Amino acid sequence: MSIQAPQTREQLVARLRRAEGQLRGVQRMLAEDAECRDVLTQLAAVKAAVDQVGLLLITERLRSCVTAGEDGCADDFEQAVATFLRHTTLSH
Repeated sequence: MSIQAPQTREQLVARLRRAEGQLRGVQRMLAEDAECRDVLTQLAAVKAAVDQVGLLLITERLRSCVTAGEDGCADDFEQAVATFLRHTTLSH
């Protein structure tokens, strides 16, 4: 699966850079002996940001598959979701 639209690719990279910055913040918090609850809150924010990138990847792949009139879009979608869910836990 590749992202065809450069704008979408740029958006995903930007989201990952923000998550990277958040993760560096978590590392800094640990080094500075921040409260456990505060660290966990920031860690959850990083995880949510990365999860959103995965969901956007799946959405974009489905959109491009349907738009191009490709066969097997439903199968591709199911496989992508299964892969994503195997490696993540979604809350709420």
